[in-house]
Amino acid sequence: MHRTAYLFLLFTTLLWGGNSVAGKLAVDHISPMTLVFLRWVLAVLIMLPIGWRTLREDWPVVRRHWLLLGGLGACGFTFFNAIFYTALNYTTAINVSIEQAAIPIVIILANFVLFRLRVNRVQIVGVVLTIIGVGLTASQGDLRQLLKLDLNFGDAIMLGAVLCYSFYSVGLRLKPAIRWQSLILALSIAALATSLPFFLWEVAAGMVIVPDARGWAVAFYTAIGASVISQIFYIRGNELIGANRAGLFINLVPIFGTLLSVLIVGETFQLYQALALVLVLGGISLAEYSGRKMAI
Repeated sequence: MHRTAYLFLLFTTLLWGGNSVAGKLAVDHISPMTLVFLRWVLAVLIMLPIGWRTLREDWPVVRRHWLLLGGLGACGFTFFNAIFYTALNYTTAINVSIEQAAIPIVIILANFVLFRLRVNRVQIVGVVLTIIGVGLTASQGDLRQLLKLDLNFGDAIMLGAVLCYSFYSVGLRLKPAIRWQSLILALSIAALATSLPFFLWEVAAGMVIVPDARGWAVAFYTAIGASVISQIFYIRGNELIGANRAGLFINLVPIFGTLLSVLIVGETFQLYQALALVLVLGGISLAEYSGRKMAI
């Protein structure tokens, strides 16, 4: 069971790492809120033929839990991405990478406060190792650079994004017993509805960049890969091993993003990137081994 979860979560974070590269490729080809809105328009269109029948059959359950499902879709799908893209207008990618590493910590704290789920010392060591790996990636191999970070408004609002995705991950524990097709379609519809105001604001502000060919390619990737497929796998991974253990895999996102930048954008692969990958994978393995023993 846990091996299946690992595959789901590794593939999820690989797709999310690709989303970071897509974000780089999207600059000047599609505006941020337009991208957020279009990815959920496309995701809903993709999921409708897949999930419409099951959603109709599961509708009595969905209707009873519409507030929870709407909150999960808004929090994890719309608000996180809207804040993430906005934060990057005010702060650096280095800061954002470091701040995203707080997501597993917030998940662990929230699970303890809400559900009294505990972690042991070995799991904490694993979390610390993954954070060091993210720090190496973000600081390009020189952790001393992190002391020079200039925190600003972008960093403050990025903490909101961290809270959004953490609460989404923890909230998946409460999702109703419906089929995955119904769940993803319901969450995508919620994300589409809540992303519309952000898009309309961008239009009213005259900040829209109409997507060109590259912009549409990025939009389709974020819809198919970073939205539909990755969320199916992330939700399933959470079901199999729990939010505490699944959340730790999120620290692979900047690692995979960096490696994909080497392959796709043509950036140079550095020794610190290999060390960061070893630290993150080692930290996950250590924490996961201890987590499995606690679960037995």
